Amino acid sequence: MRALDDLDSTGARSTTAHEWAFSRADFNRIRRMIHGYAGIDLAESKYEMAYSRVARRLRATGALSFRAYLDSLEAGKGPEWEQFANALTTNLTSFFREAHHFPMLADQLRAVAERGPARIWCAAASTGEEPYSLAMTACETFATWTPPVTILATDIDTEVLAHGRQGVYGRDRVESLSPERLRRFFLRGKGVQEGKVRVRPELAQLIQFRPLNLLDSNWGPMQPFDAIFCRNVMIYFDKPTQLRVLTRLEPLLTPDGRLYAGHSENFFHAQQLIRPCGRTVYRKAAP
Repeated sequence: MRALDDLDSTGARSTTAHEWAFSRADFNRIRRMIHGYAGIDLAESKYEMAYSRVARRLRATGALSFRAYLDSLEAGKGPEWEQFANALTTNLTSFFREAHHFPMLADQLRAVAERGPARIWCAAASTGEEPYSLAMTACETFATWTPPVTILATDIDTEVLAHGRQGVYGRDRVESLSPERLRRFFLRGKGVQEGKVRVRPELAQLIQFRPLNLLDSNWGPMQPFDAIFCRNVMIYFDKPTQLRVLTRLEPLLTPDGRLYAGHSENFFHAQQLIRPCGRTVYRKAAP
C-alpha cells in the first residue's frame, strides 16, 4: 500500500492510503478525459471517488499505474473507454421519479394520439426504471397493453443498460409502487428469484434499449420525438456542453414536442433554442 501525499480539493495535505500512487496530475487528467468523452464535468470534490472507481479498472486490466492505464486509453478508442465511462457514471434513479411529469406526459400522449403514434426518447435510461415508468404511463393512459407509443431508451453506461433490458428488480426497488401497479406490470420471482420481480413482457415490448453517448458526433438514425426525457444528466455537464447537446436535441423535437428536464436543471442560457412551458418542461423556442 502506498500513502497518498498530495493536496486535496481544499488545499489540505491528504494521507489517505491507496493501493496505487494517485497524483493531482492523474486526477486532472481523468477530469479532462471524461469531460472530452462523455461531457461529465467532474468536480474537484470527486478526487477520492475518481481514485476508487478508476482503480477498479486498473485491477481489471492489470495496469501497473494510473499513468499507464490512462496512457493506454489515450492511445486508442477501444472498448476500455466504455468501461472507463461506466466507472465514472453516477446512476441514481427510481420508478416514477419526479412524479409531476407523468400526468403531463399522459395529457400530451392523448393529444398526440389524435394524429398517430407518439415517439418518446428516454435519453438517460440508467437501470430502466424511467423508461418502464413511461411505458406504464402509456398503458394506463390508453387502458391497453398496446398503446400508440414507442419508447427509445439509451444510456452511455452499458452495464446499467443491460440491467434495464433484463427488467429484473429487487423488491426494495419497487416498494414505492402501488400494489395495483405491482400486480399489473410485474411478475413475482420464485425459487432462486424469490424476493425479485420481473417486468411483464407486454410492457417490455414497448421499449427499445440501446447504448448512446450524448457527446458522440453520430447518434444514428433518429426520427422526431414527441417527448424527450433527458432528466438529471445535464447537471453533470458544464454550460457549454449543455448548449452543445441541446443544440442537437432541439431539432429532434416535433413542432409541439416537449423536453422533460430534471428538477435541478434549467436551460435559461439556451432560450434561443427552447422555452419553459411547465415545471422543468420545455418546448421549441421557434414555432
